[in-house]
Amino acid sequence: MRERQRLDESMSAVRKLEAELLDAQGLMEMAEAENDAAMVGDAEKSIVALSRRAEGMRLQSMLSGEADANDTYLEIHAGAGGTESQDWAEMLMRMYTRWAEKKSYKLDYLEESAGEGAGIKSATVLVKGPNAYGWLKSEAGVHRLVRISPFDSNARRHTSFSSVTVYPVIDQTIEIDIPENVRIDVYRSSGAGGQHVNKTESAVRITHLPTSIAVSCQTERSQHQNRAICWDMLRSRLYEIELAKKQAETGAFIGEKTDIGWGHQIRSYVLQPYQLVKDLRTGVESRSPDDVLDGDLDPFMAAALAQAVGGKKAEKIEDLE
Repeated sequence: MRERQRLDESMSAVRKLEAELLDAQGLMEMAEAENDAAMVGDAEKSIVALSRRAEGMRLQSMLSGEADANDTYLEIHAGAGGTESQDWAEMLMRMYTRWAEKKSYKLDYLEESAGEGAGIKSATVLVKGPNAYGWLKSEAGVHRLVRISPFDSNARRHTSFSSVTVYPVIDQTIEIDIPENVRIDVYRSSGAGGQHVNKTESAVRITHLPTSIAVSCQTERSQHQNRAICWDMLRSRLYEIELAKKQAETGAFIGEKTDIGWGHQIRSYVLQPYQLVKDLRTGVESRSPDDVLDGDLDPFMAAALAQAVGGKKAEKIEDLE
């Protein structure tokens, strides 16, 4: 039903775009016939706006993967480096939060482990909205930051790493077998949340022993509710592994997971001594890191999707110093 609705909406959008384009062409012909410069300007603005909408629809058409239309879980983990990496992890969380807000997506914060002094060690959010997984799946990987550290009294340049993991929410109609060999831990929730949350062992972590995948949730007051959310997250992680196997067969790079360190980064963000963000899979660059860190990610996502849809393996692109 959801797929049918999505297709109907897409067809309606295409028909509407075609009708508006015909109207704009008619307005342009009329303006030229009457030699009306103002009307010509209005027609040109309409055509430019329609072109942008058409480009957005083209990108949407790339989101045709098995789970692209689904909501998604987004996990961020700080790499080695203590406060530096933990602050970078928090910056990444803010970046994706701003991107989601611009898309009018809803965010549910499921788990957060505060850093030592600043930032976060890890965090998990549920992103709800049309094609949330389709857009965010290309962000999975290691992200590298180069800047003058605000935590270094000698103002030296530091390099930090954090990883992003993305996996789709799956509904109950998809059967995922979870073996008995899992470990379930309960613990007290950290951070704000009220007396009940922090005084009882309501937080839950489930570890899938064969794969070492661990999921946790502390957002609910009830341990049973957090446990149910963890089971859903684990099913989604195992499902994402199967999707990754299918992607590997076509040479797609989306969703690859590696060590959180040098040589594995998918994108570098350089704030000093110059300013540049560079994607090491597609070569897409931005000379405005502030805009990127404020959620301007669509150019990077679009290039990654186009590369994946084309079935091309990412070429080795030289990283920034």
